Amino acid sequence: MLLNHLLNLGEDEDIFLAEESWQDLLDLPVTTEILQEDLDADACIEVKDMGFALHLPEPSELWLLLTDRYSSQKILSEHAGKWREKVVKTVQADEVDFFSALTEYFANSLAAELFCESCSLKGAPLYVEERIKRLMQLLQPILPKGESILEICCGSGMATQALIRQGQFPLSMDYDRCDLCQGLKSRFMDPKRCFVLDARLLPCIFPARSFNTVLGFMVGLIDDFNWPLWRDILLKASSLARNRVLFTVYTQKEAELIAKALGDAGWKGKVIDNRDSKGIYDQWAYLAEKQ
Repeated sequence: MLLNHLLNLGEDEDIFLAEESWQDLLDLPVTTEILQEDLDADACIEVKDMGFALHLPEPSELWLLLTDRYSSQKILSEHAGKWREKVVKTVQADEVDFFSALTEYFANSLAAELFCESCSLKGAPLYVEERIKRLMQLLQPILPKGESILEICCGSGMATQALIRQGQFPLSMDYDRCDLCQGLKSRFMDPKRCFVLDARLLPCIFPARSFNTVLGFMVGLIDDFNWPLWRDILLKASSLARNRVLFTVYTQKEAELIAKALGDAGWKGKVIDNRDSKGIYDQWAYLAEKQ
């Protein structure tokens, strides 16, 4: 586990995060409750500027990692003094390594069903090979190799395979934990590179223009009723792109709605007719670059 490596602990050491999801890392419900108690920690590892891992000898020996790095509530500082008296070592972690370690922890916990009462989805997710190949044809002239990519609304990762097969390593996310769990269980998705979150909260974690490209495949279905929600999602996700955005949809109307909203936000792009005889996936696309 990346957390063990980050904290310089052996693989046999048990490490748990206080929170159960990226959403919780923003809101800190469990961390707030823990800080109201007087935890009987006998040792502490300080993660410089990130948080603290407390060693708890009872009821079972483990390390409990607390961080408010991604929350607007900076609630650890008032307790840092008493923990520093028990610090056995201080470790440095850059933003990328820390994010990857937390992401892997949540993804592996999700796939192990640690946060679920029961699993309603069984078996491997449906991957349509023809769709993956068509997306590869669409993407090949658009995406340079080696650029950072954020994929929103990845679902179980069918479209993600088109990126992976072309040697890209996207960071993929979705709001539906069950879909993403399917991809993880089937080993199609990298636990260090995918996570569950409401896309509207992405700017709470990543600064503006953090990625070369932000994209999403088959976003929607968008209609007049849910368009305000999708507009908010796409604008906030697009704010994280430095160079370009790409979104595929089912209908021309959806693509034109996206084009208008992003055009008003300063993007210069075009609607792409990507229809095929099947008429199911990625029939229209919007591709734009930042002006």
